[in-house]
Amino acid sequence: MKIALAADHRGLRFKDFIANILKEKGHEVIDFGTHSPDSCDYPDYTYPASVAVKNKKCDRAILICYSGIGSAIVANKVRGIRAALISNVKSAVLSRKHNDSNVLVLPSYMLKKEQVKRIVFSWLKAEFEGGRHARRVSKIKEIEEKENV
Repeated sequence: MKIALAADHRGLRFKDFIANILKEKGHEVIDFGTHSPDSCDYPDYTYPASVAVKNKKCDRAILICYSGIGSAIVANKVRGIRAALISNVKSAVLSRKHNDSNVLVLPSYMLKKEQVKRIVFSWLKAEFEGGRHARRVSKIKEIEEKENV
């Protein structure tokens, strides 16, 4: 799987950690930055990573910033993106099974590396269940069309 990865300065340590564990499992990682611990603005990195998913240059994206909130807001401005702000395995799995999330957003302030690893691989492994959930995701797409997001 080809995965876009992006973080601001507060998510940098997890971004590099995630890149390494993904590559170890054979995934291709496209790193949208940041590459520096200097203060930066998360939209500069999370937006291009989200657009890469929208344009099918990447299958999914993982974004990391301090709270995750800003990155989730930015990602969800991109048509076709269903970004989920996740801090535990159960929510990661449900975001895939029920919402067909294609962008995982992680809050760096509240997670440890082992938690991040479990969340990332649980999210990647989980598959969309379809059925009644497909009807709901379809309604999200209809809203995007109406709102011209």
